[in-house]
Amino acid sequence: MTAPTPFELTPGQLTLASLYRLWRDERPLELSDDCAAGIDASADCVEAVLADGRVVYGINTGFGILARTTIARDQVGELQRRLVLSHSAGVGDPLSDRVVRLILILKINALARGFSGIRRSVIDALVTLLNGGAYPIIPAQGSVGASGDLAPLAHLSRVLLGEGEVRVKGEILPAAQALAAVGLAPLELAAKEGLALLNGTQVSTALALEGLFASLDAFAAALVAGGLSVDAALGSDTPFDPRIHELRGQPGQIAVASFLRALLDGSEIRHSHAECDRVQDPYSLRCQPQVMGAAMDLLHGAAATIERETNAVSDNPLVFADTGDILSGGNFHAEPVAMACDTIAIAMAEVGAISERRVALLTDASLSSLPAFLVAEPGLNSGFMIAHVTAAALASENKCLAHPASVDSLPTSANQEDHVSMATHGARRLSAIAANVRNIVAIELLAAAQGIDMRRPLKTSAKLAMAHDAIRAVVPLLEDDRAFGPDIDQVARIIDDGWFTQAFLGDCGLGDSGFPLLDGFEPARQG
Repeated sequence: MTAPTPFELTPGQLTLASLYRLWRDERPLELSDDCAAGIDASADCVEAVLADGRVVYGINTGFGILARTTIARDQVGELQRRLVLSHSAGVGDPLSDRVVRLILILKINALARGFSGIRRSVIDALVTLLNGGAYPIIPAQGSVGASGDLAPLAHLSRVLLGEGEVRVKGEILPAAQALAAVGLAPLELAAKEGLALLNGTQVSTALALEGLFASLDAFAAALVAGGLSVDAALGSDTPFDPRIHELRGQPGQIAVASFLRALLDGSEIRHSHAECDRVQDPYSLRCQPQVMGAAMDLLHGAAATIERETNAVSDNPLVFADTGDILSGGNFHAEPVAMACDTIAIAMAEVGAISERRVALLTDASLSSLPAFLVAEPGLNSGFMIAHVTAAALASENKCLAHPASVDSLPTSANQEDHVSMATHGARRLSAIAANVRNIVAIELLAAAQGIDMRRPLKTSAKLAMAHDAIRAVVPLLEDDRAFGPDIDQVARIIDDGWFTQAFLGDCGLGDSGFPLLDGFEPARQG
């Protein structure tokens, strides 16, 4: 087997497309040599503070409300060690290896920009963990998303000290044993290094990335499901006429209408009822550009914020080696991530809600002109009856999950940290929302494919037939009742694998970049 090509990381230049690929597939990382001078200069600046006897927060003081306590020079290393250990106070299930991999990448990226006062050897140790597939066990709960993701990053960082646990190739090992397995020995931290490792928004941002990527894959499938449902329900493509959407001018709406027109182009089913007496379709069919387009615009805006944060230096204090200044600020406050995650949550709850409404429409014989619950011999068979109930349950659950996290705050650290973002759990819940939407859309795809089959001998369009064939490759036509859960799981797996994203969005008016849904979307990179 050919070894994967290493990913060369130039600090401050990560993109969503590259992170999406790194999230899906393990690849070794190589740090660009161009960052070495900046890293060394920053570490030298910290050492100069100690040599001069200056008192600077985070270097030779206590932390938080204890910042007025000065620490003797011979204790600054011990200060950093105790900081890491005391802050390892997380609880809950461990984060997945996929998320931990993203956290490591983001932490390496931030530290290597050369404003954190940390030695290259510490950054290299993080790279070695990543490349060795040695993923620290990080409890999911315990961060309020301000002063950095302190507890989860402490659990990551204490592994460098030889403490804690690490998953290596699926096996959980004591940290010292895992370090030895990848050729490392426990580190002794120098001044500021523990604080640089613990401060930062990398956990919140990694969770936000996973939620965003899962959401975008579910969104892509929902776009296709919506087109398939229009055809299955004998819906009209007139509402997708570009003249309607140009008058409003919302970019996502225009793009979704174009996408739906491309999907339905050439459908025999559509042409069979072009002159029918139905005046208007229900909103869940007709208003897809308005609803899905609004969601797309919100996803783009949130993605911009999250991408900027992936390249941010968010620890404290920050070291400006060119002037010798070490400045305390608040880049660790994850409010931008929290608000972006709330936006994604609201957008995806709506994507699931309108998909559920289309399932309801398809299973209602009075609206779809299809057999009740999409099955022969309704009554003897229940068909899609309870599959729709499942979709309704998931859509309702998402309404609760979509409640904003960023509007909440609880003061911590004796009121020194008196306003926090709650970004971490706000980001973590995105994966649950995306999973719910994925399952709702899987049910819609099954229902729409069933409806298309019931329209035979008329054929759908070539593009929609491709989606139909992908569904039928894993789930046969429902002729009589059977256990429905496995069918939903099979289609949800196709969505989760990113098949709809890659198969459809490249040629339906939404671009063909490395991550098609965000094609043409290039926020400014950071140097």
